[in-house]
Amino acid sequence: MATRTDDISRKSRILQALEDQHTSIAFDDPLENDLVLNMGPQHPATHGVLRLLIRLDGETVIGCVPEIGYLHRGYEKLAENCSYHEFIPHTDRLDYISPLSNNTAYVLAVEKLLGIDAPERAQYIRVLISELARISSHLMFLGSLAMDVGALTVWMYAFREREKLYDIFERLAGARFTTSYTRIGGLAQDMTPEVDAMVRKFIEEFPSKLRECEKLLQTNRIFLGRTDGIGAITKEQAIDLALTGPGLRACNVDFDLRKAVPYLVYDRLDFEVPVFEGGDSLARYYVRMEEMRQSTKIVRQVLDTMPSGDIHAFKPKKVLPRKERIYTKMEELIHDFMLINSGINPPVGEVYFSVEAPKGELGFYFYSDGTGQPWRMKIRSPSFVNLQSLTPMVVGSMVSDVVAIIGSLDPVMGEADK
Repeated sequence: MATRTDDISRKSRILQALEDQHTSIAFDDPLENDLVLNMGPQHPATHGVLRLLIRLDGETVIGCVPEIGYLHRGYEKLAENCSYHEFIPHTDRLDYISPLSNNTAYVLAVEKLLGIDAPERAQYIRVLISELARISSHLMFLGSLAMDVGALTVWMYAFREREKLYDIFERLAGARFTTSYTRIGGLAQDMTPEVDAMVRKFIEEFPSKLRECEKLLQTNRIFLGRTDGIGAITKEQAIDLALTGPGLRACNVDFDLRKAVPYLVYDRLDFEVPVFEGGDSLARYYVRMEEMRQSTKIVRQVLDTMPSGDIHAFKPKKVLPRKERIYTKMEELIHDFMLINSGINPPVGEVYFSVEAPKGELGFYFYSDGTGQPWRMKIRSPSFVNLQSLTPMVVGSMVSDVVAIIGSLDPVMGEADK
């Protein structure tokens, strides 16, 4: 069986041959023996409505142009006609595999614009839901990558664990999928002892379930043969293409916003940032597997150290008051009426805030003109930016490798297209 070194050297020889022959990878001047292939947008292995225009020499990819936009909904423009509160449910529909993480990133950006902080207990719960969302997202990656290369059993194992997480999300937020759980200045509701018990049970059982998946894959010569050395890029390429998240850390770049620019209470928690060498599909798999273990470690610390107290900041003109206060105090009723109808009226200016989402750096940029709606909003979605690296990953590979490479990159097109 070919080794990782053999695969990488083979790819290097192909790329060097293309350069020596001055072969263009443009699609307007196809060579006599070349084939231009459309892959997607309705293809089960493109992880959404992604279209790849692939140029082949035999079965070797010599050019690739990703085409996006088939799921574009204009969310950034839509935000200009929503109040800051009203846009929270729309964040669920970005990376719809990890809505709780999207909710948290958005409200943190708004809170930075307002200059307020959520209470300490709310910050701990936000860390907890962000890490559970990371595990859920990586389980989807694990199952879909395994299925892409022919290991259907792992897909069922991964979804078994994700169902347990969705049961937790339903009990915590009242919804399994589109949660809309966070609020500006706090959370929709507090975490109950029942949810605490469910999370503790999950993190106690999860490591053994993860090892089951590893035993099925990491000794499987088909899985290793289809990922080891496949879709490799260098550290320099990854940095130049603004790759973030597990894809960057698989190129031996130790960068994680939770450590580099700590937010919430991550600076109080003990965890490591997994980094691997190789920059190939197998390294991206290893990074995510270890990240799930580190997220389990973080969740356990959060549960053991979570303080009591409020989950809402008391900022009557910025934060929606609790229902019990609205029903009993005239001032709170007035504040609620003004916030719903006129918005929070933040200061004039611009802010950017980003978090380490499961797929990389997820950031929100606001330009405020002082009214209740953002004058401009820009979403820095990791799936969109990470797709830039797809072309150098697939060029020089076989056409059958494209499926595994897309799976290892783990894009969600709802986030890429916005």
